[in-house]
Amino acid sequence: MESQPDRLDMPAASADVLDRIRYLIQLTRNTQASFGKAIGVDAASVSRVLGGRTAPSESFLNRIVVNLGVSKKWLTEGTDVPFPRSTADRSARGEGAPVYNIDVTAGKTSLSRMFTDERIEGRMSLPGLNPDNPIVRVSGESMMPVLTPGCYISIRPMSLDAPISWGSIYVVVLPDFRLVKYIRRNPDPSMVTLNSANPAYDDIEVSRSDIEGLYLVEKVINIQ
Repeated sequence: MESQPDRLDMPAASADVLDRIRYLIQLTRNTQASFGKAIGVDAASVSRVLGGRTAPSESFLNRIVVNLGVSKKWLTEGTDVPFPRSTADRSARGEGAPVYNIDVTAGKTSLSRMFTDERIEGRMSLPGLNPDNPIVRVSGESMMPVLTPGCYISIRPMSLDAPISWGSIYVVVLPDFRLVKYIRRNPDPSMVTLNSANPAYDDIEVSRSDIEGLYLVEKVINIQ
């Protein structure tokens, strides 16, 4: 019986993408292992892709785009440049929503003070994605399986006086921490109930007066 080939017979377009990924590794002075760590992929998976044994999936490419700030047009089509010239230029050209190097569930700093150009690590263009809304990461397991650890969410800043869309997912900024939860009605109108998707986590009741910031989660981007 004939042995199976180690490499996939990839189309020319895929081979070009692999060449650009190899170029990125060289350009950023990474090893395969450190490159994988930078994009959140294990070294073995990177090796399989670069060795031609596994075709680069859409999620693999999205990780490069989001985590390294690489132009997807350049990565997939060979047009544009690997790293757009500047945030200002990209913003002026309307190239997608800004992806911030912010874990929205870590820390207690007001998010409005964290949305600075220095924290933008890339831009993302997807159908139905509002380019004016910031995109941030989510960690933790309290909202699984709706939000997986490491996923990205597009959030819209809301006035504290605006009506709450009960049952929707919000980023809730409190004096000592930030949470991503469903907001549910509470029998006490001065309170709200923060509810997790994961049943292992208990509900949290908070006073509406303690909420310092609200961001409605408009889109979930799972790129794993």
